[in-house]
Amino acid sequence: MEHASSPRAHGVVVIAVAPDHDDDSGKKGWRLAAAAAPAFGDEAGFGVEEEEEEGEEEEEEVRWRERRVASLWRVAGALLVVAALAVAGHYCLYHDPAAFSREEGRSSFLLPLYPKSSGGGAAGESAGSVKPDSAGAEARENSSALLPIRGNVFPDGQYYTSMYIGNPPRPYFLDVDTGSDLTWIQCDAPCTNCAKGPHPLYKPEKPNVVPPRDSYCQELQGNQNYGDTSKQCDYEITYADRSSSMGILARDNMQLITADGERENLDFVFGCGYDQQGNLLSSPANTDGILGLSNAAISLPTQLASQGIISNVFGHCIAADPSNGGYMFLGDDYVPRWGMTWMPIRNGPENLYSTEVQKVNYGDQQLNVRRKAGKLTQVIFDSGSSYTYLPHDDYTNLIASLKSLSPSLLQDESDRTLPFCMKPNFPVRSMDDVKHLFKPLSLVFKKRLFILPRTFVIPPEDYLIISDKNNICLGVLDGTEIGHDSAIVIGDVSLRGKLVVYNNDEKQIGWVQSDCAKPQKQSGFPFLFKRVLQNQLL
Repeated sequence: MEHASSPRAHGVVVIAVAPDHDDDSGKKGWRLAAAAAPAFGDEAGFGVEEEEEEGEEEEEEVRWRERRVASLWRVAGALLVVAALAVAGHYCLYHDPAAFSREEGRSSFLLPLYPKSSGGGAAGESAGSVKPDSAGAEARENSSALLPIRGNVFPDGQYYTSMYIGNPPRPYFLDVDTGSDLTWIQCDAPCTNCAKGPHPLYKPEKPNVVPPRDSYCQELQGNQNYGDTSKQCDYEITYADRSSSMGILARDNMQLITADGERENLDFVFGCGYDQQGNLLSSPANTDGILGLSNAAISLPTQLASQGIISNVFGHCIAADPSNGGYMFLGDDYVPRWGMTWMPIRNGPENLYSTEVQKVNYGDQQLNVRRKAGKLTQVIFDSGSSYTYLPHDDYTNLIASLKSLSPSLLQDESDRTLPFCMKPNFPVRSMDDVKHLFKPLSLVFKKRLFILPRTFVIPPEDYLIISDKNNICLGVLDGTEIGHDSAIVIGDVSLRGKLVVYNNDEKQIGWVQSDCAKPQKQSGFPFLFKRVLQNQLL
């Protein structure tokens, strides 16, 4: 009767449960639990268990989906990391913009840019007044000379450096000019028209005079026929402001002083100017000539590179603060490996450092709106120009924007400091008092790889000056004044606060923001990173 009254089992459910600990044998054991299944006729009991099983399956499916999504995110993150490493690896392994091809035995030299102050205070500064941001041992190993830049945009409008020329070597102050081919100094040959400079005139000896058949004479003069009796190579150079220099070519020693005080004598061909005309006679009396830094064969960087002394790379850094001056260097040891914006140098017959820009903006307003779509504008980097020049239409649009800028600034035509000056109705002690009223100028270039923007930004303090009347004057002029109606010329006023590098080996020009206080040699970190990437990627 007991057996008959007990519910009859129609099946058994067997559940294998994993234990929380190992058994005595050290292996995972399993516990079996058995429970009687409800009778097939017991629909309520079967339905409850079925719902519980379906709920567990749904929870398991949700957890599986969450794990799948998390896995996909991890895969995507890993792919991004690999892509970033690949880009960085390509940059480190194949894009070394600083020399990018160093050769053993080449050096770099830092030269001073001196201020053209009326008191001549810069003349008394030592060549070692600017120190590289590196240890002395490293400086000696690389044989780099330390010489700072000085100068100002207003009132003198020039930056210059010091060079030692002759035997024995004597100092000469030369205007830094990336738009000039030939380096020349005033000389007694004898002198017909010479400005009063800070140093005695250079006097060449007969062995120093370059003959007409010299390769540098041919480079400068072309196929000019001198005749058999001529024993000297004459030159005449006319500049954009219609000033000129006439003289002969000379060859002599140029001495560069390294950071550790060693003197290195180099063979150098330069101009001996005995007849100067125009502004070269009325310029401030703190220079002796011009330092030609174009990419012509007779320019100083190319001459040194052809002798295997440096890579054909140089740069300058003009401080925004006139009291700091800046520096320039010959060679590639001081070219930053990171953060530079690079543009290809445009090929042309004039040996100028130029590239091409798409748009010129004043704030959000495009100035070159009449330019045809897709047509690019030539941009020339010229440290020999005090001010920046825009094509006529762009300049006119900029003036119109400035006239409607603020009722507190009105044009003052009585101020002849520059073509466009504004008189504020409040006292102005420094540029900080007014720069917030203006917008930056920006040159927008073609994007790199179609996504990376390339822009040369000129903040208000780098295109404005304060005149002697405490007016705000525009340091951007109409290009028609110098014969550049269709090109932009970036002069000293807008080159301040930037390290600008001219890489003639790679045909590139680059820039980066800098305070120009201390020249820094390239960090060793990229080499370490490069080695790691080589091991990981190759």
